[in-house]
Amino acid sequence: MAQQQGQGAGTTTVAMMSRNPSYYYSGEGELSLAVQRQDSLYRDASRAGQHEQAHGEGWARTLRLAFQCFGVLYGDIGTSPLYVYSTTFDGGIRHTDDLLGVLSLIIYSFLLFTIIKYVYIALRANDDGDGGTFALYSLISRHAKVSLVPNQQAEDELHLHISKSSSLRRPSVQRLASTAEERAQWVKDLLENSRPVRISLFLLTILATAMVISDACLTPAISVLSAVGGLKDKAPHLNTEQVVWVTVGILVMLFAVQRFGTDKVGYLFAPVVLLWLLLIGGVGVYNLAAHDVGVLRAFNPKYILDYFRRNGRHGWVSLGGVLLCFTGTEALFADLGCFSIRSIQLSFAFGLVPAVLLAYAGQAAYLRVYPDHVGDAFYASTPQVLFWPTLVLALAASVVGSQAMISCAFATISHSQAMGCFPRVKVVHTSRQYQGQVYIPEINLLLGAAACVVTVAARDTVVIGEAHGICVVLVMLITTLLLTVVMVLVWRVNIGWVLGFACVFASTESVYLTSVLYKFAHGGYIPVAMSAVLMGVMGVWHYVHVRRYKYEMERTVSTERVRELVSRRELQRVPGVGLFYTDLVQGIPPVFPHLIDKIPSIHTVLLFVSVKHLPVPHVDPSERFLFRQVEPQEHKLFRCVARYGYRDRLEDARDFVANLVERLQYYVRDVNLYGAAANNKVSYPSSRCDSMGIPKSASYAERLQLQRARSVAMLHSHSQHQQQPLPQQLGQLLQYSASTGEQQRRSVYAEEMLTPAESFSEMGTMAASGRQLMAVAVKMSLEEMARIEEEQRFIQREMEKGVVFILGESEVVARPHSSLLKKLVVNYAYSFLRRNCRQGDKMLAIPRSQLLKVGMSYEI
Repeated sequence: MAQQQGQGAGTTTVAMMSRNPSYYYSGEGELSLAVQRQDSLYRDASRAGQHEQAHGEGWARTLRLAFQCFGVLYGDIGTSPLYVYSTTFDGGIRHTDDLLGVLSLIIYSFLLFTIIKYVYIALRANDDGDGGTFALYSLISRHAKVSLVPNQQAEDELHLHISKSSSLRRPSVQRLASTAEERAQWVKDLLENSRPVRISLFLLTILATAMVISDACLTPAISVLSAVGGLKDKAPHLNTEQVVWVTVGILVMLFAVQRFGTDKVGYLFAPVVLLWLLLIGGVGVYNLAAHDVGVLRAFNPKYILDYFRRNGRHGWVSLGGVLLCFTGTEALFADLGCFSIRSIQLSFAFGLVPAVLLAYAGQAAYLRVYPDHVGDAFYASTPQVLFWPTLVLALAASVVGSQAMISCAFATISHSQAMGCFPRVKVVHTSRQYQGQVYIPEINLLLGAAACVVTVAARDTVVIGEAHGICVVLVMLITTLLLTVVMVLVWRVNIGWVLGFACVFASTESVYLTSVLYKFAHGGYIPVAMSAVLMGVMGVWHYVHVRRYKYEMERTVSTERVRELVSRRELQRVPGVGLFYTDLVQGIPPVFPHLIDKIPSIHTVLLFVSVKHLPVPHVDPSERFLFRQVEPQEHKLFRCVARYGYRDRLEDARDFVANLVERLQYYVRDVNLYGAAANNKVSYPSSRCDSMGIPKSASYAERLQLQRARSVAMLHSHSQHQQQPLPQQLGQLLQYSASTGEQQRRSVYAEEMLTPAESFSEMGTMAASGRQLMAVAVKMSLEEMARIEEEQRFIQREMEKGVVFILGESEVVARPHSSLLKKLVVNYAYSFLRRNCRQGDKMLAIPRSQLLKVGMSYEI
């Protein structure tokens, strides 16, 4: 803002400004200047899928993150040579040429799935830097309304319209939609209008999530058990039971160090994995030179055909062992939020790929000479002089290999909880610098216990490997389906590329899936049973969450009812600020009249606060809060939506209140500022969906674009007279505003004309940049300004008197005449989960001395 003392008595000229102008052609064909709305959801959505994160990243940070990648991402893929050949040839090697066929399968499976699909395609389908199946789901939900929770607001619609006004175009010439756009619109309509499709998409997402969590139990078990098994070569007196309990001890230590965070664990484990990769790569080169360098012929894919022709059904079944060579790829994608794409690609191409492929080729060369050693191929092919260093590094690297899936499980659960698909658990952000690095104590305890139980029960890497394979291939197949939707809906690529991608990857992954399902009874049931339990938990939680939200939305308290409640004579106003927490973002929840009836008193300033997670990783703190005032104004009732991304951490209660009250003061200033300018044809709308004479049938994005179009003429006029003195410029702008108002009433959106951080004290500073940023001028009396500041001080004084957090605790039960299944789900399953997960006051870190709970029963 800029402030200029006018010549009239007691008047002040206030100029509203906004940053980041952009140009486009208006309906009359003239070039105009539009003010871009500063909204983090709009900004993040406009970057989705564009992969801009690497551009602002320096090489020092890239190299540092690339180093950490070894300690977090590559342990699982890097330790696969420990057990791939032994699992694939569990019945022995029938023909030495089968080694060439299996090696060729390993090479091209690794190339197809790990390098092409994940490193060079899936990583680019990130949700503003975040990866994984839930990130793909949230990316899709930003371009189509697929969420089952009806909590969308008009502000959220901006993610469907990505900065169209930032490009030069002529609306007078109607542009025909391209085939790709029509196809994307068809997919969007299908997702939004078909409830079965939305439910299927959601179920696929939580199935992949459940499989990833299950895999976080199986990966530590198979990695550590296979490494410890090498002790039998030098200590033959060790039996299987002793090996199993040594493995359990190592697993306990692994899960115990998770509380230190991914950042510290990555730095601790990265040197171990680097040494491991150098070792297995060097041993691979030695075996190639010492035994049979001719195995490099396996780069010819014809040996794959020969292998299947020679082995038939047995070769198809052995694919369940081959797929273990690319386990850990989903963790690589899901843990993207901890790192960057460039750091992953750099460390992957120059560190992991050469070492792993050399290790597989070296073992194949050794087994060509000694096929009877296939049951212990890794340690048998290692030179005796390097056995003990290899064993120590194998133990350390197997522990590291588990870290990738554990970190992936933490990130996935954090995403799903933010989207309302998982019970409340404590999410600890372990790094101030990298917000994607999290630790969940409850989940860590459960994962550790499950890994130990699986190890003791299975006692064999073959059984665990078959279970491990089902998790890997199912997650990959679901990722392929979601990526196909992203290609059509978001990227809008040529249909030929989409069909080629879907056919190649879906068909090959389906072949692998049929192979692992063949041995379902030999261990494949383990992840299926675990995933079924996890899907049940997530499904029950999300179902009741949706039903409860719809119940509240159908019973929203009307404005007239609120006015009647707060106007009661017996209602007492208690000094201080009350924060009434509710999930409802569209209105006043039904528990509010319940509170008035039971306790006829409310605070002097009362805010209905909804904590809402948007389908974006981060929301800028300056754009955190959205406010609406509940009429009449003298009652000081407000509605507030606190918006967070699924990667954002919730502040503690004190910081949250301080930020909220500060933004509320800005909001009060803006409302009164625009209200005081009514005579100048400038009004503050009661809702952002209101507009300046625009038909109500228009979408929010259309209203926003038309509002910008009608405000640009002032800006364009200012650019032609920018050399004139500021008072003269303001006068001309006022004159133009008045003349425009004769033709049509205009509304100015506060969040477009100023950012929340701008205050009256900043007006003088902002005047210096008025040449580029001036939007509208408003004359306001000094008395009005004093009244606004007094209202701001009033809110501050009430906050200093005390803040009380009012938590609406709704007990959800099924209706009396509901089906037996619904009663079991709502009355027992959901009630059990709700009692045993973290309560809302703990999630929000509310001090118990300032907490007031209001209970009410909902029959759904």
